[in-house]
Amino acid sequence: MEKTVLDRGAGILMPISSLPSPYGIGTFGQSAREFADCLAAAGQKYWQVLPMGPTSYGDSPYAALSAFAGNPYFIDLNELRDEGLLTQEEIDGIDWGDHPDRVDYEMLYRTRFTLLRSAYIRSGHRDTEKYTRFLADNAFWLEDYALYMAVKNAFGGRPWTEWEEDIRVRDPDAVREYQEKYAEDIDFWKFLQYKFFQQWRDLKTYISGKGIRVIGDIPLYVAMDSADVWCHPELFQLDRKTLVPTEVAGVPPDAFTSDGQLWGNPLYNWTLMAKDGFSWWQNRMQANAALYDFIRIDHFIGIVQYYAIPYGEKTARNGRWRKGPGARLIAAVKRALNGTETGIIAEDLGVAVPEMDELLEKNHFPGMKIIEFAFSGDRRNPHLPHNYVPNSVVYGGTHDNETLAGYFRQECREWWELQYICDYLGASHQEEVPNLVFRAAYESVASAAIFQMQDVLGLDNRARMNTPGKLGGNWEWRMLPGQFNEERIGYLRRLADIYGR
Repeated sequence: MEKTVLDRGAGILMPISSLPSPYGIGTFGQSAREFADCLAAAGQKYWQVLPMGPTSYGDSPYAALSAFAGNPYFIDLNELRDEGLLTQEEIDGIDWGDHPDRVDYEMLYRTRFTLLRSAYIRSGHRDTEKYTRFLADNAFWLEDYALYMAVKNAFGGRPWTEWEEDIRVRDPDAVREYQEKYAEDIDFWKFLQYKFFQQWRDLKTYISGKGIRVIGDIPLYVAMDSADVWCHPELFQLDRKTLVPTEVAGVPPDAFTSDGQLWGNPLYNWTLMAKDGFSWWQNRMQANAALYDFIRIDHFIGIVQYYAIPYGEKTARNGRWRKGPGARLIAAVKRALNGTETGIIAEDLGVAVPEMDELLEKNHFPGMKIIEFAFSGDRRNPHLPHNYVPNSVVYGGTHDNETLAGYFRQECREWWELQYICDYLGASHQEEVPNLVFRAAYESVASAAIFQMQDVLGLDNRARMNTPGKLGGNWEWRMLPGQFNEERIGYLRRLADIYGR
């Protein structure tokens, strides 16, 4: 792994799903290129996206159906039209809803695949060298994923834990039977991945041509209902007979959540993974290195120590900390990325763990700072800009936080906190605070300063991306066409120039 420098610069966190589009969700099409144009005009060097895997119930990109596959919703319909695989009449025949500022995932689930299947039927992909090469290059995950999706559809979308026992436990005879019975469906799901990666590659080339580097995002854990767990149950802490988890992931109670957070993801069988040099993780990192310039690893602390909650618990109160693979996994990851120019950013938020700090310092991985966490009153708070170190990334807030306009509302802050915010930032009025937060981040020594698109636009909490623990209404925000206008572009360009970003 070559040491990739996180150059001093600024960027925007903008999920693909949040891009403007007339067809219900952001895609890899023209709006994505226009957004890259806007980034370049605004003097930005980084575009950070959320995980791009296929989503399921709950719509969270952090609980994808595969650690390797891409989300078919991001395939641009206009590009399929231009290839002659769809007609404009077919596209316009779908009711895309009347809320261009929100993603309606239920509507997409009901309508999108009908169009994509029409494109598949008309495509001559099977006879092309490019498709044959794509199958060969992705054989280590694609066949399993396509079968998983075909079987999942056959069972009405139910999770694999509710399938008939023979295919649930992957009895070899059952696997062969389903492969033969659903051969056409299996090829359809392969085709969707082919188009996803084809379109992303073309878009990524365009973005790079603008001098912008893409920061990808991968969750540490995978979803229980995923091709990864169904196909490789031995890599996870599951009961051998029932295939249910013995313990699951989460985080303990803290000042914000009295019950902690019960995520429910299956935990890795680190002992078994270590025996073959963490090959699954190496494959995963290599696959993401082909997509991004930097890979942000969510919940990085779980590599050093992880919180294990007994399966069946209703809260995260009764979990316990266990030791993770630490440096052994990072060494395997670095071997996998050797020869690439892909760097790693560690989401190191949460409990301070000396071993994690040592791991980041030894490997030169930048950590994260969040300005929304800064004003607790402790002047040594690591999220205060005067405490930053150069090899770090500062965010106003993340996808899990309130927007800046929402967070700094007077009615939600204690008087002493508001006073400290005003004193620190030099604000005379509360309305000035969000813009002054931008200045504090841009003028800091942190290598990169990244803000959510919602904060660039000054939006309140109605535009919040995700509220942890809340069911429904998450991951839906979309930007309207023209909303990233010349005024906001010019504002960012001036800040980037003033502070050498």
